[in-house]
Amino acid sequence: MNNKTFFLFSFLPAFAYWGLEAYYPPKIALLGGILLAVVELGLEKIFTKHVHRFSLLNFFLILFLGGIGVIADDGIWFKFQPSLGSLVMVGLLCFYKTKKRSLMYEMISDLKQKTPLPEDFYHQFEGHLMFFFLFHSLFMGVITIYSETSIWVFWKTGGFYLLMFLFMVFEVIWFRMFGIKRRK
Repeated sequence: MNNKTFFLFSFLPAFAYWGLEAYYPPKIALLGGILLAVVELGLEKIFTKHVHRFSLLNFFLILFLGGIGVIADDGIWFKFQPSLGSLVMVGLLCFYKTKKRSLMYEMISDLKQKTPLPEDFYHQFEGHLMFFFLFHSLFMGVITIYSETSIWVFWKTGGFYLLMFLFMVFEVIWFRMFGIKRRK
């Protein structure tokens, strides 16, 4: 399994937090989530000989928000990780867009793989992806504030993939109908 594209998106800390929160005070649940974030990074390093930059981003968000949660003795901070992670993605994609560069194109190039699509596709796709992550951030913020932890865990894990699947169906339809717009 020496595949550098494999990473866990901090699922282990979310499940640990969910399980521990049901039986223990927030500090214990938060510390369990933070501990499993460290384990998850270790597993990624062992299995891929590499730690993906998004795994590091998620780890530091979990560490930062979990730390605030431990100090405040309130688990809601930990649960804001997917919302803030999506906002960071919006900011990162905006930054690349203003520089007229493509994050995805550069990531594929960094992995020393041939890019399967023209660079113009990635620029257009990332524009749509910014809106997806903005929606996801707002949606997860509402879920974090108004829902139970079990619902939050669903939307953080499987629900994210469901939303991403629907987004990708939209993208396929969009690109089939309108094609790739060439940049000037």
